[in-house]
Amino acid sequence: MNRAKIGIVGLGRLGIKHAENLKYRVPGCDLHAACSLDEKEREYAKSELKIEQVYDDYTRFVNESDCDGIFIASSTSAHADHIVKALEARKHVFCEKPVGLTMDECLRVKKVAEKYPEQSLLIRYVRRFDPHYQEAKRKIDAGEIGTPYMVRAQTVDMDHTVPFQINYVSQSGGAFLGMNAHDIDLARWFLGAEVRTAFSIGGAFKHPQFGDLKDADNVTTLCQLDEKKMAVIIGSRIAQHGHDNFTEIMGTEGSLIVGATPNKDRIEIKDKHGVRTECVQDFYERFSEAFLQEAIHFVDCVQTGKKPLVGIDDAIKITEAAIAFTESFHSNELVRID
Repeated sequence: MNRAKIGIVGLGRLGIKHAENLKYRVPGCDLHAACSLDEKEREYAKSELKIEQVYDDYTRFVNESDCDGIFIASSTSAHADHIVKALEARKHVFCEKPVGLTMDECLRVKKVAEKYPEQSLLIRYVRRFDPHYQEAKRKIDAGEIGTPYMVRAQTVDMDHTVPFQINYVSQSGGAFLGMNAHDIDLARWFLGAEVRTAFSIGGAFKHPQFGDLKDADNVTTLCQLDEKKMAVIIGSRIAQHGHDNFTEIMGTEGSLIVGATPNKDRIEIKDKHGVRTECVQDFYERFSEAFLQEAIHFVDCVQTGKKPLVGIDDAIKITEAAIAFTESFHSNELVRID
């Protein structure tokens, strides 16, 4: 099988992690080209990653580089345009979530994707590639907890990331689209149902700057899905102990819990401070294996023509729910999704 030639746009906080996986850890892959508006990122691509084809213009990048697939790790506001141009250039596409900040952007991408069904389009909802979540899904599908009827999920970021989060609000779409989108995806995946109603509450309890931006540092949403299934989704940006993802799936014959304690490792420390375990500190530390597995999956899709595990239809449903969460938060009313 021919090696897949992959190009990447964006070598910032996440892009560099993707690039290093593609360069050193993904079988059958050549990191063939890179694009960035940032001169330092372009220099890194040349000097550290040894990439010869480096561009400062995205249109030239997708049309002139002889890549099979494009990894999009650019700013959220550029995602929709970048996906469209890559598909029109007959490239397979891997894109950071979300596809866009509005439903119009998402539907525009879907329309173009339908024109090029032979091109893979994978949207990065990374938790589906985590081995622990995948094992939970296997157990659910095998009927080990009966019929799943409720998901309780949270995403909790460290307080020291607040300056970055505040600066990122305008690009991320806020707490629900930027953070809880992953939890929405898990609720849909585990329950096999779509979100139909949402009631969101929260506030800027510690950092009023979020309130100034019409966002929050802590939020909670109660959802009803198809067949009256339920989800409670929590987001927080002020954790002191570590990056804390937790998901519980309740079924008629039992329940599953993934990540109840965000352990860094299997070591328990006993010293003058007492007995404790250390926690993971950020999402990449928690999901580093999932980041690698999603890249491997994408390269496999490029080489074999397989359909991606998470595609544009999933991304649209997640965005639709996250927008409903945001609308409910602002109106303090129940929002229905048709």
